[in-house]
Amino acid sequence: MARAIWKGAISFGLVHIPVALVSATSSRGVDFDWLDSRSMDPVGYKRVNKITGKEVTKEHIVKGVQFEKGRYVVLSEEEIRSAHPVSTQTIDIFAFVDSEQIPLQNIDTPYYLAPDKRGGKVYALLRETLSKTQKVALARVVLHTRQYLAALMPLDSALVLVKLRWPQEVRSLDELALGSEVTKPQLAKAELDMAKRLVEDMSADWKPEDYTDAFEEKIMALVDKKAHEGKIEDVETVDGDEERKSADVIDLTELLKRSLGGKTAAKSKAKAASKTTAAKKTKRAS
Repeated sequence: MARAIWKGAISFGLVHIPVALVSATSSRGVDFDWLDSRSMDPVGYKRVNKITGKEVTKEHIVKGVQFEKGRYVVLSEEEIRSAHPVSTQTIDIFAFVDSEQIPLQNIDTPYYLAPDKRGGKVYALLRETLSKTQKVALARVVLHTRQYLAALMPLDSALVLVKLRWPQEVRSLDELALGSEVTKPQLAKAELDMAKRLVEDMSADWKPEDYTDAFEEKIMALVDKKAHEGKIEDVETVDGDEERKSADVIDLTELLKRSLGGKTAAKSKAKAASKTTAAKKTKRAS
């Protein structure tokens, strides 16, 4: 299995499903690093004062948020850390919705979820339930000190977690200021028929092996050619590995019953409280 970038559990009701998060995509493209032509040393980004043009040392840099144009509120590292969400190492499901209800523009980054620590059976139970009900699970998860909105959905034999953009991050379509010629077009039947025929003529099956990045292929071919000609420079690099935490979780299908029982009890309690309140009001009125 590919290396997990996060370990924890899916949580809904009283059920915990141990899982490992694996990136579903790989960043390809061409990564150009800056090098010093005189020594072939890596070149980093300088911290420069935009007014004076002079370099600023790390100890003189603070973080500020623009409150008004030209006016900033400075926050300390402690204040920023105190605002970070607490990492619970869980993917907390809070609702199940129809997948069609999630706007396309809210969809961000996909990740594969794999069962961890003998959580296969409950993992499969959630996947099958989502498939049969045609629902996706909305959840919150904290990754690298930041909280994300996410959707869990079945994909063949697996579960996929898709990070969603918060609604506040998505601009309204109203900003396009679409005119009536777009929103209420007057299209002739002949025009629609020709457009449909063109789509049908160009229709094809999805063949991912046919879709490649021509720029990357040309650059990497050039790199390979120059490498075989011995045109390679030695560059000193520093590798780092981030320590990752995992959560202690419980895998008990029996908790499903207790979760359902808890919700039933809560509904009964609310109904009883409503009846009591109504009875008191009737008594006062009489």
